[in-house]
Amino acid sequence: MSILAEVLAELFGMFLADIRLTAAILALVAGVAAAMHWGAIGSLTGGGALLAGCLVLVIASVVLAARAASR
Repeated sequence: MSILAEVLAELFGMFLADIRLTAAILALVAGVAAAMHWGAIGSLTGGGALLAGCLVLVIASVVLAARAASR
């Protein structure tokens, strides 16, 4: 049972380690879901927006982390 607790603690820690990335991805998903719910975009466009948005957010997070590490 302790191995399960350790795995869950590690997963929880991963999400808290970069809270800005987590919040940005949650905001992206909420925004795309709302746009799809209201009919502003279709499912294919929503999927593309999620893919592109997540890629941009991850790249931005890596660039910011690299800049912080080089200081």
